[in-house]
Amino acid sequence: MSIAQSLLPEFDHEMATTRRVLERVPEDKLSFKPDPKSMSLGRLAGHVAEMPSWGSVTICRDYLDLTSGEFEALEMKSRDQILAAFDKIVSGTRAALQTATDEQLMKPWSLKMGEKVLMTMPRIAVLRTFVMNHTIHHRGQLSVYLRLVGEKVPSIYGPSADEGQMG
Repeated sequence: MSIAQSLLPEFDHEMATTRRVLERVPEDKLSFKPDPKSMSLGRLAGHVAEMPSWGSVTICRDYLDLTSGEFEALEMKSRDQILAAFDKIVSGTRAALQTATDEQLMKPWSLKMGEKVLMTMPRIAVLRTFVMNHTIHHRGQLSVYLRLVGEKVPSIYGPSADEGQMG
């Protein structure tokens, strides 16, 4: 089994779970911030939706330059808008992952800020760390925001207090 084929079930599971969390974001509370230094709920939902896009960039390109102007941050304006963007992004990353070879995934990938290289890692490490784990991290933040604004939190890795029995 290839590296990509071994990662696909995990990717599919985590993206389905992430979508369930995004489906719960209330459109009337997008400006909510738990702290002045925090992202707004709408921006955090947009960030969660855009994170998987790094997957196709990582697989298909040798680097991402944050100063290039090609990355535009998603700010949630409506649930339909954010879910459509998320679905398109996940589909693109999944397609790239399906065709990725082991050799390709072991090649280095860099994150740059102009000429400054911020990091270089094998593509598979970037996929795990900056795509999967980073998405999961911000999804966790988003689930806390949901709780703070009184929304029901979906099951993530087991029952939530809102769905199923808690011990």
